[in-house]
Order: sequence, then C-alpha cells, then structure tokens
Amino acid sequence: MEFKIYQIDAFTDEIFEGNPACIVPLDEWLPDHILLKISKENAVSETAFFIDKGGKVDLRWFTSEIEMDLCGHATLAAAHCLKTILNYKDDKVIFKTLSGELKVLFQNDMYYMNFPSRMPFISELPKVIKKALNIQPREVFKSRDYILIYDSEQEIKNIKIDRQIFDQINLDPGGLVVTAKGEECDFVSRFFTSQSTIFEDPVTGSSHCSLIPFWSKRLKKNKLNAIQISDRKGVLNCKNMESRVVISGKARTYSKGIFFIK
Repeated sequence: MEFKIYQIDAFTDEIFEGNPACIVPLDEWLPDHILLKISKENAVSETAFFIDKGGKVDLRWFTSEIEMDLCGHATLAAAHCLKTILNYKDDKVIFKTLSGELKVLFQNDMYYMNFPSRMPFISELPKVIKKALNIQPREVFKSRDYILIYDSEQEIKNIKIDRQIFDQINLDPGGLVVTAKGEECDFVSRFFTSQSTIFEDPVTGSSHCSLIPFWSKRLKKNKLNAIQISDRKGVLNCKNMESRVVISGKARTYSKGIFFIK
C-alpha cells in the first residue's frame, strides 16, 4: 500500500521555524495501531490524517504515543496541505474531529482556525511539577493543561525543567504551559509534555484555546498577538470570541513524499 505524506511547518512563513507536522491524506481509515506506528516513524510532535468526504473533512491527530483530542498546528498544516497542494477549491474547510467541527478560513496567505475556548481556572500545582521547576510561578491555573503565570518574558526564556522529575507525572493528553506578558507582543509561552518523545513542543495551537481567554480577560482586549518562544519560535494571531477562539497563522511546505506499508 502506497501513501502520500507532506511535512509542513506551521505558524511561520519560514522553513525550519514554527512547528513541523506530517500530513497523510487517506481514502479510508487504517487501524489505530498502524496510525500510531506511522506517527512514531515520522518523529515529529503530531501527524494528522484526514479523509476528504466532500463538504467536510474527517481529521485525526496522533503523537508517537496517543491520539490527541485537539491539535492546532497540525490542523493548520492539514488546511495548508488541502489548499496549496491538493487544490481544495473552497475558501473554508470544515474538519470533523474529536473536538467537534473546526472551521478554517483561507484568506491572504493566512489560515484562520475557529477553535473551542477553554478558560483555565485557579488550581494548585502538583508537588512533582513544582519540584521539577527552577523558577516557581506567580499563579497557577488549569484547563486541559496546567497554565503557569510568570512575571516576565525573561523568566519564560529562563525556565528549565528537570525532566527526570517531571516525567514522574502523566499529563496526557494535556501538558504544562508557562506564560507571561510579552515584550514585543501581548503574551509569550512555552509548552512541555511529560513522558513524551518531544519534550518541548515548538508551537502549540491547542494551548492557546486557554491562553487566549485568559490573557483577553487579563489584558482587557479581544485581539492579541502571541509568540511561542521555543527555539523554532511561532507567531499566532488570536481573537477571543466568548465560547470560541480564532487562532491564525501561516505555514510553509517543507517536503512531499511517499511511504509504503506492505
């Protein structure tokens, strides 16, 4: 069996930046254990598989370990694949996913993703996570992910996590977000996943489902600019819409290929 595969850098307009995702179009679903093996073989944080049924597109996301309930950068990459490689004719695609229907609008080389809002609530930090951090947060919140609030962008840059300690806790399917007001944008963040092949995710669209409503309320504005300040860095334009958020960004195709399953 022969399959096409595309690697796309999301939330960037430059190759080697943003977050790479592998995209695999399918005619029908393969067994889940095969989808997991393909994802592990690809060695990126997420692989997205989709089936274009005409009108709506079934979309699923896999890490090397699990199927995810939501993934922003791989959704953006899938939309980019449909529009720029597979000649998808409409200016909007509706993905059917584990998180419901997700709409992506194509406009002026940008992809606007309409995602669910996940406002985080005040929480306590597990002792394992607290012990793993070199800098303690000023505030702790939680939705799917733990959201740790810091005083400055410099603190976010200086965060170090003792992985040997951190991996004692399993946060699947969530992770750990560290965030602060930005120096040249509204807010910055970084994202870490315990017990994961890729420890720090370069750009995490799904975490912004919580970051957007949080910073919108904190900064008293509905339109925000965000940067995930990983080594690869990613830029996200954000809009708060009560029960939904709009996350937009660009993408670039890195490679096109074929793989085989015999």
